[in-house]
Amino acid sequence: MPEQPLLTKDGEPPSWPADATGRETGRATSPRPTGPPATRRIARLLPPLGRALAPWAVPLLALVVWQVTAQTGALSPSVLPAPEAVLRAGADLAATGELQRYLLTSLRRIAQGFALGAATGLVLGFVVGMSKPAELLLDRSLQMVRTIPHLALVPLMIAWFGIGEEPKILLVALGTFFPIYLNTVTGIRGVDPKLLQLGRSYGLGRWSLVRDIAVPGAMPTILAGIRYSLGVAWMTLVIAETISADDGIGYLAQDARQMLRTDQVVLAIVLYALAGLLADLLTRLIERRVLRWHPNYRRPSR
Repeated sequence: MPEQPLLTKDGEPPSWPADATGRETGRATSPRPTGPPATRRIARLLPPLGRALAPWAVPLLALVVWQVTAQTGALSPSVLPAPEAVLRAGADLAATGELQRYLLTSLRRIAQGFALGAATGLVLGFVVGMSKPAELLLDRSLQMVRTIPHLALVPLMIAWFGIGEEPKILLVALGTFFPIYLNTVTGIRGVDPKLLQLGRSYGLGRWSLVRDIAVPGAMPTILAGIRYSLGVAWMTLVIAETISADDGIGYLAQDARQMLRTDQVVLAIVLYALAGLLADLLTRLIERRVLRWHPNYRRPSR
């Protein structure tokens, strides 16, 4: 079979021979979707729909198994009440306004403690990461404090501040501080030194280097530390509210335990899980916004 020239004498692409139906042969054609328009739309929507539903597959399966085992009597209500019993307990507390008060109290404590711990961790992390004298002066002392379990300070916090808001907020701040501090220092030190040298060669000052090179380069690691610290913050608040509180979700769980209300105990656990999930989703949304330049944080193309 004779080879077709890439270009004709006039510089135009060659015309391919046509078959009996008048279509050109020999040219590669991409397959087009067939079927009615509604079928094609469903085929286009299935991959995004699958990505949206996949993270909920395991929780929904666990919920179905929980409901079935509770209805069949395999699980005693005193051990794990059925999901509708937990929902009923939440509806009863919401009707009296107690549930809203508990939620707002715990959210306020998390917001205040996290803001204090995150701000301190970011500032000290940048100072230690960018300055060798600051590293020599501060890092060793902070690492010594980090080895102390912050939950072991609960009795000391109660002795210092009583059972008010201060010990809970400070404990949350301590639990938040070290993950953000360590990830900030690691992120700053992980920035390519060649990029910093290139910035200096272009005449960037110290603050310009931090703003334009160090912060963007360290941001993925910093945001990972923030995500981890949010989980630690909620875990710390659970302990703090269970031991010394007269309000909040932890107090709800402790009071329900004393009253043998297992449904309310499970409700408190579910509320903690949902609050932590929402905080993680918010952090992931911030990651996509802040790191939209990073190829690993872009949304997959449909």
